[in-house]
Order: sequence, then structure tokens, then C-alpha cells
Amino acid sequence: MAKLVADIIIDRLHQAGVKRCYGIVGDTLNKIAGSIRRSPIRFIHVRHEEAGGFAAGADASLTGELTACAGSAGPGGLHFINGLYEAQRNGSPVVLIASQVVRNEIGTDFPQEVDFKEIYGSWTVFCEEIRTPEQAERLTVLAAQAALSKRGVAVLIVPADVAGEHIAEQGFQVHRSFPVTRPSDFELQRIADTINRGERITIYGGAGCEFAHDQVVALAERLQAPVVNTSRAKDFLTYDNPFSVGMTGMLGSRSGYEAVLHCDTLLLLGCGFAWSQFYPEKANIIQIDIDGRFLGRRHPIEVGAVGDVGPTIEALLPLLAERQDDSFVQSMLRKKDKAYAKWEKPAHDPHVGKPMHPQFMIETIASHADADAIWTADDGSSVAFGLRHIVSTGKNRVLCSLAHGTMAAGLSSAIGAKCAFPDRQVIGILGDGGLAMLMGELITVVQEKLPLKLAVVNNSSLGFVELEQRAEGLLPTYTDLENPDFSKVAEACGYWGRRVEHGEDLDEAVKEWLAQPGPALLDVVTGRYELVMPPMIEAKAAYGMALYSTRAVLAGRSAELIEMAEQNFLS
Repeated sequence: MAKLVADIIIDRLHQAGVKRCYGIVGDTLNKIAGSIRRSPIRFIHVRHEEAGGFAAGADASLTGELTACAGSAGPGGLHFINGLYEAQRNGSPVVLIASQVVRNEIGTDFPQEVDFKEIYGSWTVFCEEIRTPEQAERLTVLAAQAALSKRGVAVLIVPADVAGEHIAEQGFQVHRSFPVTRPSDFELQRIADTINRGERITIYGGAGCEFAHDQVVALAERLQAPVVNTSRAKDFLTYDNPFSVGMTGMLGSRSGYEAVLHCDTLLLLGCGFAWSQFYPEKANIIQIDIDGRFLGRRHPIEVGAVGDVGPTIEALLPLLAERQDDSFVQSMLRKKDKAYAKWEKPAHDPHVGKPMHPQFMIETIASHADADAIWTADDGSSVAFGLRHIVSTGKNRVLCSLAHGTMAAGLSSAIGAKCAFPDRQVIGILGDGGLAMLMGELITVVQEKLPLKLAVVNNSSLGFVELEQRAEGLLPTYTDLENPDFSKVAEACGYWGRRVEHGEDLDEAVKEWLAQPGPALLDVVTGRYELVMPPMIEAKAAYGMALYSTRAVLAGRSAELIEMAEQNFLS
């Protein structure tokens, strides 16, 4: 019996695991929208397609399941790009249904006609146009399988007239595979020989360690090696890990930085940390990754092998000599204690009578959050303080735009997280710039009846950008933000809202905020000048700040300089 092509597409996506679709309807999408309405798939009506891309990516990242987006021809499909680029870089399985103008108008510069294959084809894992009804079922299956197996974004371009035609089902089904991959015995022995020759060994774990916590800890114990984690691996490696010494890089600590810099053998596990200046110059580097394309991508390596981190470690452990000398790891753990103690000082200072430290804001919220809460954070200082002051429990998650580094992902990602896990607490730590960029999604939260808890880090600036400028000895340029009272904006949208300007009022406000049955927003006024750079860059920052202070005085900005000095920003 013949079926509507739109129904076949949606049926196959549902069979592939799609439970939610994020987007905005439009004329070329009408047949698809009707099929979604008749299916078990929930449609989440966002206010901007970019937000739909962010939300779908967060949903897919947290669940590991295929999630969908859908948009109309031309502008609708284009608006998804930034949100879906984020999903692609995070390895989130998402399929975009990009509806298109009718076939006989393609190539005529018809209104809203856009060559989606030209735009999406270069960076997604799959991008094809369904040109005939006979192709619909097969291409939908191929798109779903590509997104799931290659862990990325697949794009189905569907002309409106094709979606409205009828055809008999052909029997194509989505097939999912869950292989276990590890290096060959020869490669394992070569890895073991290289490790056994080392004296100061460091493990650097990335997002590829998501399901390998216990194996990484066992490896660290066997080697008496410190474990450094990338920002994306924080949730997977820092809890219940006596060998964890934190992160390196711009957001890291001295302990993480020195553990990588001063080792003679570095073991990269599912790790693609991008900044080569933070890698050791003379160490033997071993890299294990599930994708062979990534081996040696960031820095020259001694040994590279393809494998899942957990099974690879299990096969490797019997080949490794057990070490007794723990002097290197103990030295790094002492440095970690010292570095974290420095971070904790402002986190426990309410800064009475002044704009509070953002560290204090994050730790106060974390002290009342559920152990399995899902956190999202906007890019910039919100990410930095979130990664440092939200303690991983082994149950909670922290989602940030790390590989892509985009503004405005925090609120939209929180929407996707709450749709995927309606029974878990979801907390969004939003920058004032990030919230303002996609503020319309506040309305999506109310319309979809999502009891999100949102907290705005309101420092009236693009704070991280401003800090980067100052570290270079520059006057802040175009970083000021003239903000509304975000709590009043939220109240107008149907939220519970409150503005907090003093640290001594925060604890009570957080309790009341988290207790609200519906969506709630805290507008928290925080200090503008907070150093978030790691110790090895502080010298450069201090030098830049000295230049900045001179230029500020010459520019007649002494009041600003006095405020900075009062907050102990200058060294």
C-alpha cells in the first residue's frame, strides 16, 4: 500500500531512535510537520533555528541517541548552521530535515531557494537530496546510519513536492552496530614497551574516556601516573579518582600544566587537545583514539593506535610493569591542592557590599544542586568558572561549547537537556552576552513547559574577551553591555525571577530559585574583573595589566583602575 513520503521519512527516523525534533515550521515543511504530528516524535517549537541546533546537539550528546531538527526552505535551513556545527564538532548524532522548494524550481533562483548541499556538504557526515520518492526510504536510512556510526550531523534535503507524493515502502531499515575496537597485539606490545621505558608518565584523557573511568584509574594506579583531563572529559575522569590533577591549557591549573609539561612519557587517551604549546617538547607521546584520522593531529607522536579507550587499557594492563615510585604523581597532587586552594578563596568570599565573585555564585548554586543535575554554561568566563567550581559526582554532567567555542549555547542546550531528561534538574549558567543573543528562547521554555533553572552571570561585559584584551595590554574595546534587569524580562515571559546584587543575599535566593515548580531565573550581578588564566600565563597577564593601567590613566580612566585594584586584580 502506498504511503506519503513524509510519513516514510518520519517512520524511519523514529525506528532509528528519534524521539524529539527541534525546529520551526514553514510552507515547504508542512507535509513533514504533519507526519511528525501523527508520529510518536515530539516536536519542540523553538524561536530561532540556531537554538534548535544547539538543543538537538545537547539532547543527542547526553542520550547518545539520534535526535532530529527540521526547518523550512532557505532562511529556515540556513539558521541551523551554527547550532549544528556545534553538534558536529561534539560528535552528536543529529539529522536535519532541510525542506526545499519544489523540484521544477530548483536552479532558477526561485524565492528562498538555497543550495543546501553546497553549504552543508563540506562539514557534515552525510548530505543528500531526495530527488525522487523512490529514494526517500533508502536515503533516510543512510542518513540515520551515518549520523549514528560516524557521530555527527546528517542532512536530508527534501523538496516539498517529493514529501507530498506517495510510494510503497521498500523495506529499508536502520541497522545499528556496537563494535569493540582495540589495537593489534603487536601494537599493544609496542605501546607497553614505550611506557615501560618511561620514568615520569602522565595520562591525558579526553572525551573518548566517557565509558572508561575505571580502566583509566586502574592504569594510573599501575603506573603511579597523574591523570590530566581535557575540559570535555571532566565529567568522566575527575570523580573517585585519586590520581586526578586537573586540566592544562587556558582554563587549567598549574598541576595539570606541569604534569603534562614535565613528563617523559605522555599517554593520550581519546584526547584531541588543540593547543600544541601545552604539549611537552621532548617526551615520548603515545596516542589511542577510535578515529585513526586524529592520530598525530595536534603534535608529533611516537606511537599511535586505533581503539576504544576502555578495551584498549584492559588489553594493555597485563603488559605493563607495576610501579612503586609515586614521587612524580605525589608532587603533582601537592601542586593541585595548592592551585585549588587559591581558586577556592574567592569562591567562599561573598564580597559583602560589592558585586560578588562569579566563583562564589557558582559554588553557592552547586552546594544546593542535585547530585545528578545537568549543567549547561555559555562560552567564556561562565565556562571557566563552571568547569572549576562544579564538582563532578559521577552522576552530573556539564555541557559547554568547548570544541566550537560559540556564544549563546547555554540556554538552548538547557532546553535540549530538559526535553531529554524531564525528571532531572537542569541548571543553565548563562553569560549576559550569551543570553541576550538568543533571548527569545526564554519564551520557548515557557511554551514547552520546561521547569529550567537559569542563572545569569551579569557582569555587564563580554568578560572573557575583555580579559584577553587586557592581557595584551590593550584598552577594552567594544566589550561593554548595557543590560536590562533580566529577572524582570523573565517575569514578563512567565518565569519566577529575582535579581541578586549582594553576596550575602545569594544563598537564600538560590534556595528559593531551585524550589520553584516552574521555570525560574536569577539575575546575579557579579564582579567584572576576575582572572581566569592559568598560572603560567599570569606573568604575561600581569605585564599586560601594567601596560593597561598606564594607558587607563593616560586615557582619564582612573576610576576604572581604582575599581580593579580594589578587587585585587593587579599583581
